[in-house]
Amino acid sequence: MKKPARIEIFDHEYLIRSDEDEEQVQIIAQFVNDKFVEIKDNVTGLSELKIAILVSFHITAEYFQTLKKHEDLTSDIQKRSRTLNYQIDSILT
Repeated sequence: MKKPARIEIFDHEYLIRSDEDEEQVQIIAQFVNDKFVEIKDNVTGLSELKIAILVSFHITAEYFQTLKKHEDLTSDIQKRSRTLNYQIDSILT
């Protein structure tokens, strides 16, 4: 792991050790902080813990949506590749 990076999320400072470079750690921290602010601004009366749980849920939901899109894209590429291979084989034979 690389040297620790100081980040700030929701007015709290943390020291994070990561395999990512410091710039990437800061980008990730900003993303998480933006989610905190977004949820805090849209839902009133929640504790920081509950906001953190909602942030985790929202980020995880986005992650799973991205995985699904990736799987769908991979599947589509594989289908197109098979079709193209079939067309090439049929022309060559």
